[in-house]
Amino acid sequence: MSLLGKAGHDPAAHESGFAAHRAGVDRLLASYRAIPADANVRLAKKTSNLFRARAKSTAPGLDVSGLTKVVQVDAEAKTADVAGMTTYEDLVAATLPYGLAPTVVPQLKTITLGGAVTGLGIESSSFRTGLPHEAVLEMDVLTGAGELITASPDGAYSDLFRGFPNSYGTLGYTVRLKIELESVLPYVALRHVRFHDLRELETALDRIVVEKFYDGEQVDYLDGVVFSADESYLTLGRKTDEPGPVSDYTGMDIYYRSLQHDAAIPKRDRLTIHDYLWRWDTDWFWCSRAFGTQNPRIRRFWPKRYRRSSFYWKLIALDHKFDISDRLEARKGNPPRERVVQDIEVPVERTADFVEWFLREIPIEPLWLCPLRLRDTGASTDGGRAWPLYPLEPNRTYVNVGFWSAVPTVAGQPEGAANRAIEKTVTDFDGHKSLYSDAFYGKDEFAALYGGSAYTELKKRYDPDQRLLDLYSKAVQRK
Repeated sequence: MSLLGKAGHDPAAHESGFAAHRAGVDRLLASYRAIPADANVRLAKKTSNLFRARAKSTAPGLDVSGLTKVVQVDAEAKTADVAGMTTYEDLVAATLPYGLAPTVVPQLKTITLGGAVTGLGIESSSFRTGLPHEAVLEMDVLTGAGELITASPDGAYSDLFRGFPNSYGTLGYTVRLKIELESVLPYVALRHVRFHDLRELETALDRIVVEKFYDGEQVDYLDGVVFSADESYLTLGRKTDEPGPVSDYTGMDIYYRSLQHDAAIPKRDRLTIHDYLWRWDTDWFWCSRAFGTQNPRIRRFWPKRYRRSSFYWKLIALDHKFDISDRLEARKGNPPRERVVQDIEVPVERTADFVEWFLREIPIEPLWLCPLRLRDTGASTDGGRAWPLYPLEPNRTYVNVGFWSAVPTVAGQPEGAANRAIEKTVTDFDGHKSLYSDAFYGKDEFAALYGGSAYTELKKRYDPDQRLLDLYSKAVQRK
């Protein structure tokens, strides 16, 4: 079944979806041709889920206004054709009526499918379904050279297909992606399992990833939260169609607080599949507390339509523009604060080591935990790494640790002191750091971690005139 009608039974509806998409592609190509040959190419978009500084530009960008829709959902094949700038909020809205969802749904509604593929994404299904780019069957890419090509795992452009994840728009932009979907059920039954010891949590997490069961029940979704060294939780989700009451965390109740309990047995909960997929968005995990939204007296009068990550982003943008937080700290006699907003991955056997180090050295809590395993075999057609720009090892479990806050700066320390310490520790623990936020690597270390010569060759082939920023310039150098 298609979003626009039954697949194979409504050719007019099918064609109208692709016709609208083609019109959007035409506008995109026309906007590329209108950009001067000596100017950098960029997207003409006002919003972003990146936390690192972006180069300011007044030059016109690529017109992606016609690339924000789901083109087609084929329920029989469990696939979808999706324009690159489509948000996961819209993608999920299109697939759920058919009992389907993307294999991985990143936590925030305004993340785009193209953004998750070029910049990586993760969620509680990643321990069994991998990362978003592993569900891509083929993708149309506008390269830096201005060519519109279709890349797939095999064929003339398989190198771009493999090198696109973690390239952050430095090789090109996705125009259309054909992705796999997976079946879902109307509800998710949750168990919140408390741990008093991080090493016990690590052991349990490792076992659940392999067995996909815990205490006799199937586990379809798995993530966790660390509040302190002696209070942490794994949340185990199970797909179910059993009717019954469900919780609602879009009102006064706050999802991450619902995890906490003292009992020896797991705390149980139930959500609709829709509310489960967006359980973190209402309060931007726990970051809405910075705006007072978790204060019951404020929350009561905070309109529901503004309890979402996209609105909190606007508040963050105002803070960055006018240095509101630093000004307030200065009035209290405090130094400016260093932004520490990061997601990192370490091998599962180093999870407790990293979290213990972090809790000692970086005054931020809670921390989010999310296990993942690549579903790919790990081998590309030429014998190289399957995904060379973010070379996680196949058949190995990693744990994503997410932390999003700020810490006081210390006089005499270099810029980004806390972030630099995190980078060093992650590397020491054989891990990697996502590049959506501030990074401080030197060029040689960055190349060793994020693609090296493989990236250089891709850049030469698909952006020979350097119309797009290179990955180091975009991820590390601040302009």
